[in-house]
Amino acid sequence: MCNITGGGVPTTCRLRRKAVVRVVYLHQYFLTPAQAGGVRSFHVATALARRGHDVHVVTATPPVDAAPASAHGADADEVHDGVTVHRIPVDYAAAMGDGRRIVAFVAFALRSSLLARSLRGDVVVATSTPLTIAVPGIAATLLRRAPLVFEVRDSWPEVPIAMGALRHPLLRAAARLLERAAYASSSTVVALSPGMADSVVRAGHPRDRTVVVPNMSDLERFDPARARPEAFTGRHPRLLGRRLAVYCGTFGRANGLDHLVDVAVELDRRGHDLVVVLLGAGAEKEAVRERARRLGVLDRSLVVLDAVAKADLPDVLAASTIALSSFADVPALRANSANKYFDALAAARPVAMNIGGWQAEALVETGAGLQLDRDPGRAARALADFVDDAAGLRRAGRAARRLAEERYAQPLLVARLCDVVECDAAAAASPPGRSRGRSARRG
Repeated sequence: MCNITGGGVPTTCRLRRKAVVRVVYLHQYFLTPAQAGGVRSFHVATALARRGHDVHVVTATPPVDAAPASAHGADADEVHDGVTVHRIPVDYAAAMGDGRRIVAFVAFALRSSLLARSLRGDVVVATSTPLTIAVPGIAATLLRRAPLVFEVRDSWPEVPIAMGALRHPLLRAAARLLERAAYASSSTVVALSPGMADSVVRAGHPRDRTVVVPNMSDLERFDPARARPEAFTGRHPRLLGRRLAVYCGTFGRANGLDHLVDVAVELDRRGHDLVVVLLGAGAEKEAVRERARRLGVLDRSLVVLDAVAKADLPDVLAASTIALSSFADVPALRANSANKYFDALAAARPVAMNIGGWQAEALVETGAGLQLDRDPGRAARALADFVDDAAGLRRAGRAARRLAEERYAQPLLVARLCDVVECDAAAAASPPGRSRGRSARRG
């Protein structure tokens, strides 16, 4: 494992030798920008391919609520920007219940293990969620010199335990055992937030082999000067001329969207013109819609829409006045690294979060947004006051873009992740007896 820690994120790994390596990249939910969802793995995999490496992604059937209809069900190999994508036909959708999700996770873990091992990677990258992605990661590297770079995107299994998804003691014990096995088998663990890194270290992984690389802001794609807000509002005429507070993401229990419905109720009572717009898919979507209908705000101060492809998200954010990030009031979720937060910053849109943690602290510290109170009345009042201050809103937008540029710029963070992969691959390829840490120096 290369020693590449520095300031909580990896610094450039200066290798003594650079060689083309085969990278096996395991991600059950691998998506492209043409689909709706996070594309961190796409950017890292394609960047590794541009560096000359032979990159193979092992993933599942595209989720029904993320993929274009023509892509759903495809199990043939695909090539995207030099990356070969191997799809295993395991269905998954955000609307699935806990039981069906667990079945999908286990099915993919078992089937992908055989494929991942047969690809014989020089280095294996496995990115959660779910935590079961560790199974093919371990299988692909077991009794081989190939290192495993394991990426932790959520505090698993802390979050599903806190949310009640893992109720049985045996399931909890199995998840804890798998977590420790994943970290013990990894050359480097990459965490998406400082809180996640702390969780990894508490589980027994060495601090100097744990690095933080947060989610990323795509400054080019979300350049506000290139966006077309009318492309979004033109498809939804009822939003024309309205000020919009936009949430883009999953409708799940962990997202706590009932709170935003209640905030919309309070905005309506105040007679404020701000409209809460919820875009996405998930198991709780119909329940959220029904709650808004029952409280009399559906299609008044709250609108529910379908998810949009990543490529269309800049237009959505450009049409918004402020972006929303929402989570249930569960302490384990404060370490989360919500990718839409980083998209909003890149789009120069202030962000309002309804949970504390490192992301909310960055907003308050830089003036790029605010943390909403859990009380809907106080949250609605703070949100209304924030958007009614035109000069303050412009300052917050500039601060949001500056935060994205200075801390979360995609090219920098993608390069750092690629450095981790290359560094660990080079260390593993060093002649026996040579210290792995000697193949790199601190940057």
